[in-house]
Amino acid sequence: MENEDQPRLRSVVSYVKRGGRMTVGQQRAWEEHWPRLGRTVSELPSGPVDFTAWFGREAPVMLEIGSGMGETTSQLAAAAPELNYVAVEVYDPGLGQLMLRAEKLGVTNLRLMHGDAVVLLTSHVPPGTLSGVRLFFPDPWPKKRHHKRRIVQPEFVALIASRLAPGGTFHMATDWEHYAEQMLEVCSAEPALRNRYANEPDGWAPRPEWRPVTKFEQRADREGRVSHDLIFEKR
Repeated sequence: MENEDQPRLRSVVSYVKRGGRMTVGQQRAWEEHWPRLGRTVSELPSGPVDFTAWFGREAPVMLEIGSGMGETTSQLAAAAPELNYVAVEVYDPGLGQLMLRAEKLGVTNLRLMHGDAVVLLTSHVPPGTLSGVRLFFPDPWPKKRHHKRRIVQPEFVALIASRLAPGGTFHMATDWEHYAEQMLEVCSAEPALRNRYANEPDGWAPRPEWRPVTKFEQRADREGRVSHDLIFEKR
């Protein structure tokens, strides 16, 4: 039964399940580290994930949705050892590469989830428990007929808001102007959230110095697109 703490699962997913072989290094990282660092969303037992037990400590939980090939994620986790950092991604080689990067940086506060972030949030993360959610450069689905596939929709934002602790943040970034405007509109309409930078020009957040420049940002800059950050917090 649906209720305010159990939003309905969307019927249109926001990602394409890409194939692709792992490199030898990614496969080695998977074999060595996945049993300890990773879990598959579809194979989780019913109920909440016990992050305290999994990390072996109690600390604020930061969830990053769509870690890609892990370059940014590994650096962000390394820079914030006080966080229990959880990355959820659907692309197997990306998770393998993230484990390689984390190994190289000596990261110990990172855990990985393979699968759909909406399922994870809906079925395995209790309301009011996350210190933050990060969504950096999600698939923009630029064609108008594909806009319904964009992950930032009212139902998704309501789900994020329900899982954030009071004062917790939802931080987004995109280099597609129209998508940035959609993010701003949808999040501003969610009553449980407030724009931390509502008084800034157009409501955009200043680009944080701590967020590494991604390959998407570099390409956007070459192509003349401006990246926007948005930071909303739980009321």
